[in-house]
Amino acid sequence: MAKKIAVLTSGGDAPGMNAAIRAVVRKTIFDGHEAYGVRYGYRGLAEGDIFRMEAADVSNLSARGGTVLYTARYPEFANEEGQLKAIEQLKRHDIDGLVVIGGDGSYRGALALARHGFLTVGIPGTIDNDIPGTDFTLGFDTACNTAIDALDKLRDTAKSHMRTFIVEVMGRNAGDIALWSGIGCGADQIIIPEKDFNMDDVIAQIDHGRERGKMHTMIVLAEGVMPAHEFAEAMSQYGEYHIRAVVIGHIQRGGAPSAKDRLLATAFGHRAVEMIEEGKSGICMGIRDNKLIYTPIEEALNSKGTDSNFNEYLYNLNNETSVWS
Repeated sequence: MAKKIAVLTSGGDAPGMNAAIRAVVRKTIFDGHEAYGVRYGYRGLAEGDIFRMEAADVSNLSARGGTVLYTARYPEFANEEGQLKAIEQLKRHDIDGLVVIGGDGSYRGALALARHGFLTVGIPGTIDNDIPGTDFTLGFDTACNTAIDALDKLRDTAKSHMRTFIVEVMGRNAGDIALWSGIGCGADQIIIPEKDFNMDDVIAQIDHGRERGKMHTMIVLAEGVMPAHEFAEAMSQYGEYHIRAVVIGHIQRGGAPSAKDRLLATAFGHRAVEMIEEGKSGICMGIRDNKLIYTPIEEALNSKGTDSNFNEYLYNLNNETSVWS
């Protein structure tokens, strides 16, 4: 029997969201169902901003950053009243299943709908790579590439002016973007929330480099530790290190997705539709050891902070390959 399957994006935008939307719509239509889009996330869902989508509506979306379905805050969805409004709209439009693309806040909304008996499947879409149940989230790879590009350019200036650059990258409370981009650009030090740091050690490493004739330093700082300007102020108490604090900012969230993010998004979207067809609900897609998997959303949310994506090996790798070893 033909189904009506809808898709929405929620939370911060991430490269690959559009590719996932395209996959959901195309797979839905390929299997003989009707595809629907929901504008403005859960707010649009509660307000009934639901519309039919055809195959042509998602042409060339894989290469586009952001989300054509838009995203918006809707804190009311945390309450049952907001959830019931959404359920009412889903029933009014005869929607049989919903694919939610977003981070942990989006997952909480998807879980609420599933608990109300509505078929809901989540796709991890966030540059932070902080969702349990998957090795990688949509947008993470692209964000790392964007950060590396910026870091490479900043290194040229740091070296030319013999400066110490403190470069703050995004990631919320996770250090994956800092870790991966820091290793990728050959950062001298990487400061992340998952590992405590001592400013005395940071300064000692810089001094050690100067003794060896290295007059510039690149430190990659995850935003979850502290703002770059605060880190720079703390460093300045130790002497003159010609410090410059740089925040790469929201350019990490935009831009055309990488090949990896496009492929992952397409696979997630395709499989999410299959999960709805099989009647599975309250689950989220993921990839482990290069294989597609799914995890109960409740399990993923409950394991946040314990089932961390943090890679201890990569952290040690940078320490042992930086100039300070």
